[in-house]
Amino acid sequence: MARVTTERVQQTKQELLDAARLILMRDGLANLSTRAVAKAADTQMSQIQYHFGSKEGMLLALFDDMNMRLVERQRDTFQNSALSVSQKWLLACDYLEEDLASGYVQVLQELIAAGWSNPRIAEVAREGLGHWHELIANLAQEFEEQHGSFAPFSTKEIAALVSSAFIGAEAFILLGYEDKEHPVRTALRRVGEVMAQFEERDKKG
Repeated sequence: MARVTTERVQQTKQELLDAARLILMRDGLANLSTRAVAKAADTQMSQIQYHFGSKEGMLLALFDDMNMRLVERQRDTFQNSALSVSQKWLLACDYLEEDLASGYVQVLQELIAAGWSNPRIAEVAREGLGHWHELIANLAQEFEEQHGSFAPFSTKEIAALVSSAFIGAEAFILLGYEDKEHPVRTALRRVGEVMAQFEERDKKG
């Protein structure tokens, strides 16, 4: 019997996660079955049990796999001292487009909805969202230090509002609730433009 290498085990795990993402994007959470994922990954259903324990475990692993890579991407951007806060914001808007295309936004929104009735999923979703909230709070703190207080809002309150705006925007976009009357992405970018105006004003003194 051929020896299964660590590399092959990890490859199979990643193939299952990739297949789960494709099924989730195409058919939604309600139709995400272990049978469909195994078929898409061209492997046995027993592999899902081996790697993830259950469909729920696979879904949570998929979210963790996507979320941590994207949080690191965002952290690298926000910690780049060569960029202004407005530039970081506008890059975050660019990343939204990438995350819509990759399926991450749909995975996140599906997970949030599932978490309303599933405590385990809710806990994982909250933890994942917490990483994003922390990044935004740090960005708000940076902007406040450079350009003045948000009073009466604290930086944590600003982060809560911004996080809610992005999550709401993502939900609207996935729902198709975006048009001339509801310019979701345009509005998000406009915030970055307002930030740039503050930065330019302060440069001029």
